[in-house]
Amino acid sequence: MYSQVFSASVYGIDAFIVEIETHMDNAIPNFSVVGLPDSAVKESRERVTAAIKNSSFLFPSKKITVNLAPADVKKEGSAFDLPIALGLLASMGIVDKDVFKETIVLGELSLEGSLRPIHGSLSLAIEAKKKGFKRMLLPSINAGEAALVDTLEVIPIENLREAVEYLNNEITIEAKKVDLVKLFEYKNNHSDVDLSDVKGQESVKRSLEVAAAGGHNLLMIGPPGSGKTMLAKRIPTILPPLNLDESLETTKIHSVAGLMEKSEALVTMRPFRSPHHTISDAALVGGGMNKIRPGEISLSNHGVLFLDELPEFARNVLEVLRQPLEDKKIVISRTKMTVEYPANFMLVCSMNPCPCGNFGNPQKECTCSAQTVSKYISKISGPLLDRIDIHVEVPAVQFKDLSSKRTGESSEKVRERVLQAREIQNERYKALDHIHKNADMASKEIEKYCELDVPSEELLKMAINRLGLSARAHDRIKKVARTIADLAGADKIKTEHISEAIQYRSLDREYWK
Repeated sequence: MYSQVFSASVYGIDAFIVEIETHMDNAIPNFSVVGLPDSAVKESRERVTAAIKNSSFLFPSKKITVNLAPADVKKEGSAFDLPIALGLLASMGIVDKDVFKETIVLGELSLEGSLRPIHGSLSLAIEAKKKGFKRMLLPSINAGEAALVDTLEVIPIENLREAVEYLNNEITIEAKKVDLVKLFEYKNNHSDVDLSDVKGQESVKRSLEVAAAGGHNLLMIGPPGSGKTMLAKRIPTILPPLNLDESLETTKIHSVAGLMEKSEALVTMRPFRSPHHTISDAALVGGGMNKIRPGEISLSNHGVLFLDELPEFARNVLEVLRQPLEDKKIVISRTKMTVEYPANFMLVCSMNPCPCGNFGNPQKECTCSAQTVSKYISKISGPLLDRIDIHVEVPAVQFKDLSSKRTGESSEKVRERVLQAREIQNERYKALDHIHKNADMASKEIEKYCELDVPSEELLKMAINRLGLSARAHDRIKKVARTIADLAGADKIKTEHISEAIQYRSLDREYWK
């Protein structure tokens, strides 16, 4: 007695098809699962046995062997419960074996036979479509996410009994349908915060606009209470909305990590991740003992990774940012597997200038010694600092600004200018698949798209010599200047654009002498 059911498993943010073979014979009763199953898959024997019995089916008193192919790839998670149970019932003749030929089955079973949610539904559905499957059975709570994949018939299932009755044509279940465009347009761009909430800090708001327009990394340094965190939380409100491709990729990552809300089928807002400074390097980049999960770097993909109180993070944690900031991806290697996650995020950091926070503050006296200030600042390495395009000083807010009834520009108005600059960049890089904004440019593109006239070249040369900046900082000044020119609607980079970009590296002189 043999049956074959198709399922799938997640690998990174992608998936692969798993063929579940079930064999029964009249030997000493035993139930074994082979094919490199992890602990969760091995434990499916107990869940499947109880679920079959509690769904009013007779569990066979036979030797049962379940093989998960390909046998040389480790199988992880609990989503194999439902296909294993249906495979057993098909071997017993309760379900027709032929109904599984073009069907993918997924789902974790409770002991009573109801289905619990799984992770990575969107990735699994995309792979099912790619491999030519026509139908997918999975828990109803995950159906909306899987239904984002068009041409795939997604059947929401509540329990094992319902799955059997549906496959035997005893009941009819309507396939889940999702209007992707309508869902995307309805949910996108709503926020409870606005840039106009911030009093004063007009020069800092300008730097945020430049950073958003070009996707540049940003460091804010200033005394406590100057509004650094408040400003950072409003950056997503001035960033361009997620496009459909970005939204789907972000959804895949959050689904694999198990962070999707039960009522949410699609991530439509740019992520804003703000981990605590006690985070480990593994939690930042991703990893895990039994299964490699995406870390904060990947969870902030196409969004903002905000590191508040930057010097309080362990140095080894900060240093792991260097490679993904350059490559826009993170590769996690283990003994038996290597997983690649996207990491195209905007890094935003804030910090105090010293432990007491008042170094350089004209309103309060700093109590830190020069050695203490130097030690505090040196927690951030030069190579990491080089990868942050814009450094801006955030002064203490004046009372006249706090008491003023006048409100600043709204996020909507700032976003309009950011969108105009991004449209210019989209047109400029339309022939390049790997570049979508100025921050993505490599040396070759910088040389082509960031040409300087003689006065601008001389100004940049003088700044490099006086500040002692690195070659990487030189390139980043040119990229920021290109963004400033885009915001001004200028075809060529002018001296005023270079001058403003150089001002955003002034902290190299003020603090990292």
